[in-house]
Amino acid sequence: MRTYLILVGLLSICSLSISQECNSRHLVNVDFPGTDITSVYSSDAEHCQHMCTQHPSCLFFTFIRADWTRDNRHFYCYLKSTRSGQPNSQTPLLGVTSGFSLKPCSTDPQPCLPKVYPNMDFPGADYQTLFTADYEECQRACTQEPACQFFTYVNGVFSTEKIRYKCFLKFRWTVSTPPIVTAKVGLVSGFSHKTQINRNFNTACQGKFFPSTAIPGNDIQTLPAASPEHCQALCSAQPRCTFFSFDSTNLNCHLKNNANEMVTRAKEGFTSGLPARFCQLDNSWMKVAHEDVDFPGSDILYELMNDAEQCQKSCDENANCQFYTYVKENFIDPVYRSRCYFKRVITMPAPPKVTKLANVVSGFSLKNCVQGALPTHGDV
Repeated sequence: MRTYLILVGLLSICSLSISQECNSRHLVNVDFPGTDITSVYSSDAEHCQHMCTQHPSCLFFTFIRADWTRDNRHFYCYLKSTRSGQPNSQTPLLGVTSGFSLKPCSTDPQPCLPKVYPNMDFPGADYQTLFTADYEECQRACTQEPACQFFTYVNGVFSTEKIRYKCFLKFRWTVSTPPIVTAKVGLVSGFSHKTQINRNFNTACQGKFFPSTAIPGNDIQTLPAASPEHCQALCSAQPRCTFFSFDSTNLNCHLKNNANEMVTRAKEGFTSGLPARFCQLDNSWMKVAHEDVDFPGSDILYELMNDAEQCQKSCDENANCQFYTYVKENFIDPVYRSRCYFKRVITMPAPPKVTKLANVVSGFSLKNCVQGALPTHGDV
């Protein structure tokens, strides 16, 4: 049996961050030009830093603040990386803040985001609205509502009178699930056993499935999934999903919405079912290793392993690993055999857009905060 070798290769330079010292400070009015991986929206430099920390290959970032004046880019968070693990250069630039990933630090995987942001809008991603007396009540509603990750509240002097005091509850995916799932001979994929897709509830429940059954139409979103149970967990996390159909041939999860009726028809290769609400689904399906299934992309690093079981255990032990793919001995290309790829995705609340807007207040759910944590006003 082959000797187990650790860290013989790196697929992603993100792994270089493991050896770096923890550096949490922000460099105000300093730019790290170039070497962008991608850009996302963030409410402030702290949120941007957490986004960089959770991205599989981000090592440092530059955030464009509200006081930026060169163009209309505000609240852009540029995630960056280099082979050396350090910015190629640092230059003075008004209106930006730069910093480093917190991967080398002991950070909470789901950070508390207590700040609220006057005159800042999180447009889009609405799934429910209500009227509340103030933004504090709106934030409490978001915290209590299982699907809500962030909110925007319209105050009593907003220009459009008919939507004053309106609280917009917002949802965006925060589950640690692979962005791509494909069939591929010679691979084994699975999840870290520490990963939690569903929220924690005291009440346990069993899923309801309809084997060899499809539910045509009413699609709101199609996502990759490895199994019917995986698909059910995704439907349960999406507040608009009323039922689902899983296509085992293409490994697609069809989330559907129709509150009035559910029309089914017999179809081989499909499993349909209902979501779970306000209860804890059995997550034993996450311990299943999926033969001849690939979770491509989202790689942190790879290590050589003796088998898929060792790969799964090592993913469990790695603080950043959420899911994995192992390359078996029968894989077509011998160069990749015995590699265990550790993978992760961003799971923190991330508004699809952030803009300036007078007389609104935006913020995040306090679900991840310790009891009694009080919101604070962010810099705007």
